[in-house]
Amino acid sequence: MVSVIIPTLNEQETIAAVVQCAFLCDKVTEVLVIDDKSVDDTVVLAKKAGAKVFASSRLGKGASMREGILLAKNEILLFIDGDIHPYPKNMMELLIAPIINDECDFVKSSFTRNAGRVTELVAKPLLSIFFPELTGFDQPLSGMIAGKKSILKDLLIPNDYGVDVSILIDLYSKGARIKQVNIGHLENRSRPLNQIGKMSKEVSAAILKKAIDYKRSLNLDDLSDFGLITEQLSYSVKTSIQHLQKMLILDMDDTLLQGRFIHKAAEHFGFDKELLQLRKEFENDGIALTKSIAKLLQGKSYKELIDIADSMALVNNIEQVVKELKQRGFIVGIISDSYTLITEHIKLKIGADFSLANELQMSNGICNGEMHLPSFFFRNEKSICNHNFCKTNAMLSVAEKYHVDLKNIVAVGDSRNDLCMIIKSGLGVSFCTRDEVLREFADININTPSIESLLQMV
Repeated sequence: MVSVIIPTLNEQETIAAVVQCAFLCDKVTEVLVIDDKSVDDTVVLAKKAGAKVFASSRLGKGASMREGILLAKNEILLFIDGDIHPYPKNMMELLIAPIINDECDFVKSSFTRNAGRVTELVAKPLLSIFFPELTGFDQPLSGMIAGKKSILKDLLIPNDYGVDVSILIDLYSKGARIKQVNIGHLENRSRPLNQIGKMSKEVSAAILKKAIDYKRSLNLDDLSDFGLITEQLSYSVKTSIQHLQKMLILDMDDTLLQGRFIHKAAEHFGFDKELLQLRKEFENDGIALTKSIAKLLQGKSYKELIDIADSMALVNNIEQVVKELKQRGFIVGIISDSYTLITEHIKLKIGADFSLANELQMSNGICNGEMHLPSFFFRNEKSICNHNFCKTNAMLSVAEKYHVDLKNIVAVGDSRNDLCMIIKSGLGVSFCTRDEVLREFADININTPSIESLLQMV
């Protein structure tokens, strides 16, 4: 009998169909979904479809695979991705048959589709140098695999994009019998160009580590050849990016500003204790908290609020970074849960194209303590997360307005309020964050108070 293991992260659109597809194979007695703290309905839908769902103890596909191996009850394990639908007909049977028939210990899938850039320009050239015996595997980075629990349970599985090629190299080097099986044509979501650099770096690092582990000869000649290949990949990616409609979305507090506006206002006007009390009182009600904080600003003038914003330092060199990115074709904007009168002011200072935030109500230049929550923050029929009020909805709004694909959006933020936006954008960047969940979900982490490194990433 067979256990199917599906690592997931925000796969609500496909997970139910994938679980149902797995159960169509009569050899499958259990489907294990190992979830990486999804913020959508992945867990609920997987359970409804009949899967056993477990929360991964740490983020990352490798950790999920490892935990799935330990939790599975059967000796034959089949790993599939949660974001592909439909799978080719009889794919499950094709992958497990060689193991059931004792023809091999491990099966690697191959399939037809447009060749992936990282596979063709990074993985295969490096394998040809250090593990030429493995060059016959058409899709060394494929995550659709089957194997015996007894040989998989002792592997040290990395927790990044190098996971699948590492497993292949380890099992080959340990003498496992490996077979490649063609499962037909596969359609899945291509990775945004902005993620290719991270993927190529981690895949190449994994192969080089295995070359050292298994004492494969390393020399400068080979590495210089590979250096040329990666330079060509980098050039290809950057050239392709130039022709895309692209967008950079920045949070304001603790991202554009060195500090949080409302904290600076509380310090200036002396309502620190009241602000802290409101945060405790409305800890689980963000909308009520936002409206209550606005009341603390009642009677404060437009000029006073702008002066506070002007007293706060901007992140280092942000004006130059925005100027450079706009020259590269980026639309640059701010999405914040602060107030439009502040975000619009900061927008003008840095040269951004738009800002979206809550609207603090003013009467004759004086705040009346009321606030309007704009509709673009609220959940609607096009929403891609389950929060009733979320920055992701605002991101969708500007993406539609400027005709930018979400895959071509770079989102930068520092707090849990930015999490969905960072997950759903093409490239999510955490900026000097103290939030470990945000750090784990981000594609890139910037840990110094300068945003200049973005220029090397996009």
